[in-house]
Amino acid sequence: MPRILTAAFKHETNTFSPLPTDLAAYKARSLRYGADVPAYFTGTATEMGAFIDAARHHGWDLVHSVAGDATPSGKVTRVAFEHIVGNIEEVLRTQGPFDAVLLCLHGAMVAEHVDDGEGEILRRLRAVAGDALPIGITLDLHANVTDTMAALATVIVSYRTYPHIDQYDTGKRCADLIARTIAGDIDPVCVAARGAMIDAVDHGRTTAPGPMLETLAAADALCAQEPGVLDIGINAGFPWADIETAGPSVVVVIDRKAGAVDTASITQTLLQQIWRDRHRTTVEPLPLARGVAAIQAALASPGAGIVLVADCADNPGGGGLESSVALLGAMVDAGIDSVAFGMLCDPATLQASIDAGPGARLAVQLGGTPGGPFKGPLALNAQVLSVQPGRFTFTGPMSRGIALDIGPTAVLRVGGIDIVVAGSRHQVLDPGFFTHAGLDPRQYDVVVVKSSQHFRAAFGPMARHTIVIDSGDGLTSFNLKAFGHKNVRRPVYPLDEMPD
Repeated sequence: MPRILTAAFKHETNTFSPLPTDLAAYKARSLRYGADVPAYFTGTATEMGAFIDAARHHGWDLVHSVAGDATPSGKVTRVAFEHIVGNIEEVLRTQGPFDAVLLCLHGAMVAEHVDDGEGEILRRLRAVAGDALPIGITLDLHANVTDTMAALATVIVSYRTYPHIDQYDTGKRCADLIARTIAGDIDPVCVAARGAMIDAVDHGRTTAPGPMLETLAAADALCAQEPGVLDIGINAGFPWADIETAGPSVVVVIDRKAGAVDTASITQTLLQQIWRDRHRTTVEPLPLARGVAAIQAALASPGAGIVLVADCADNPGGGGLESSVALLGAMVDAGIDSVAFGMLCDPATLQASIDAGPGARLAVQLGGTPGGPFKGPLALNAQVLSVQPGRFTFTGPMSRGIALDIGPTAVLRVGGIDIVVAGSRHQVLDPGFFTHAGLDPRQYDVVVVKSSQHFRAAFGPMARHTIVIDSGDGLTSFNLKAFGHKNVRRPVYPLDEMPD
């Protein structure tokens, strides 16, 4: 029976965030060890869920080390990195021999001591296991794939959807390729290439016809033409990471047993297509004033369903602080009613609401970033509607079955706006962020979510209008020139003027 080591160590690092990603950040979202890993992930629509099912299918003895995932924020601390990677190394060293390793990674991790977090993870594991042991890794579609990652991984398989509703399928594809590797049917090797871009392919969106779907179709066609090509990944990259290799990439996995493959031709063909289409988008975020006007116009139009609004400049799923009140303040000023607003991370206001209790009225300084480049707190009079534990299970298409505990939450009512206030940061991509607090999104005229794109999977079917607003007030604004990148290779699109 083949023995397979599994682990997950994920982070999408926004290097412009002031929040260090420490062990507490992992514990706030997900950090599990040993037998607790399958207890948590079995039956879930995740890569690890797929690894667990693959072990049953292929007859593997699956050994679990650690599974850590933290909400996107600043650089991973060296202490957290050493703790989690050290756990994987220790299991690899002491519980072997193993026939392969399966890793759930993100691909855009930056640590305090190394820009290429995933490359360093693989380097450390290779130092223990040697070069021959098959290592299969799954990556987020927004990975910044490096040459080191491609050189040290046996198999790299990336998500093909954004919202990421194919996490399970990605894990299965990776596990199946590793099964074929163990059996001796294939001898995989990976090649990665990138162009002079830090953002393109419509940021990877796959919810409408456009550049990402077209590039994936072109990759599939090239894969079908070459029997030696096992997989082609199109990664949109993560532009809020100020590192040299940030940006879109093409990853080709080939089988050396099938003979020579012209990987340079494949990668350049696809990168040229990405370059040609770099200006094309399927979503045009609206500035704040136009966004509020669009909400009012949508409310005045007939139709069933909610008006769904995404506050994309403050998306915690990309490292946003989830504290921006620019959009909230504009909606209060506009007198927009019947609104569910999720969420604001404001530990002080949360504690004051808990202390006051349901029914109390409070004068609050809500959200904001005092003394920083973003809007300060809003002075509001609010009623505490409820206080509750923040525990729920994802029911939407993305991460279905994952149980989450975000800590206590409160619901504050300001005028006609019900605001979920939390003490921790989480992207609002599932109805559970509202329903755990007794709020049914379908019962409101407007639902505002701190998200850029993932919200579409669960909330999209509820909407008659969807409006994306980029207020500029946050760490995930698409105005990339405002961030002051210093370390990315130059010249690069869209930071520099570049000829076609």
